[in-house]
Amino acid sequence: MISASHTGDEELQLDNQLCFKLYAASRAVIRAYKPMLEQLGLTYPQYLAMLVLWEWQAKPPALPTVKALGERLLLDSGTLTPLLKRLEQQGLLQRKRSLDDEREVHLALTQAGCALRERVLPLKGQLLCERGIDLDAVVVLRDQLGLLLDQFVRLSH
Repeated sequence: MISASHTGDEELQLDNQLCFKLYAASRAVIRAYKPMLEQLGLTYPQYLAMLVLWEWQAKPPALPTVKALGERLLLDSGTLTPLLKRLEQQGLLQRKRSLDDEREVHLALTQAGCALRERVLPLKGQLLCERGIDLDAVVVLRDQLGLLLDQFVRLSH
């Protein structure tokens, strides 16, 4: 039997695949966040939406719409609509149709949605601390992944 290293097929081994490492790491991070998010009553995609809405609270975009949120999260409105509906049912945000264009749905955090942010900060710090994660290494990796994301997604549009 010929080994992969002798045939030049190392590049096809699972452990040599960037896509697998990204996929597995993403699943592991989401799994690690799950207990924290359960305390907050959020799913991971809802958490990501709330992060953007908290960002917008500090620095509002020209149009805080479902479309703008979808562009920011790289998600389509078919995925976002049920997610936002659940956040609205939880009393964390409000959706309002634009008076100028009824196809446009504007988003705004409620008081409860704003207050939830304060509960996230200590939980997230605890999550990273418990795992002994090197924050400097995380920042470097995050920045590198941002560049990779730009090359694969944002620059292809």
